[in-house]
Amino acid sequence: MGPVPTGRRPAAPFTPLDFQLVLLRRMADHRPGPVEDARRALGVSPADMREANKRWQAMVRSPRSRAALSRYRSVLGEPESRTPRRIGDLECEAWRWPVPLWPSLRFEVLVPAAGGAVWNEWLVRAPGAEPPALRTVEDLTPWSCTVDEAARAFAPARPLEGTAPTRWGLAFTAPDANGARREVVAEFTWGLLQRTRVSGPPP
Repeated sequence: MGPVPTGRRPAAPFTPLDFQLVLLRRMADHRPGPVEDARRALGVSPADMREANKRWQAMVRSPRSRAALSRYRSVLGEPESRTPRRIGDLECEAWRWPVPLWPSLRFEVLVPAAGGAVWNEWLVRAPGAEPPALRTVEDLTPWSCTVDEAARAFAPARPLEGTAPTRWGLAFTAPDANGARREVVAEFTWGLLQRTRVSGPPP
């Protein structure tokens, strides 16, 4: 009897599980602990995660790479929902897929109605799922909320340029548990909160 293979075969189809590993791989830069717990829950090895990310990057960067929307459909299948959306002057459609790692979230891709490149790709709260109660700085725990939820809870929030295409930032003021106003910079990966930097009361 030969050795039992421990890794995923590179030639296998790229699956929704592989895509979840891609999401986790980017989040590992900020939240290695929760990512490690999630990896174990999925029953995959660190090598599996590295291989999934390597294959995804090769797909994205290949000169023969299909358009982003086609790539998501090939990996995730047909979306769970397609909803018309208007953002400013942009008419688009929100395509959403379930993400088993986060049952209360969906992976959303915004597709311009007139065609062209995908406008946005991130995690959002699933329709009907209970949103988090965001009232103070202490409520901003890792993986607790999405970009749009934090922006609404602590408006007005100022968008910050991310350090990578899958990262976003928000700057805002929020009360702490004692009621003092604090300056907060929140960092998100694939639309999900990863960490916050909190400073003293604004002048």
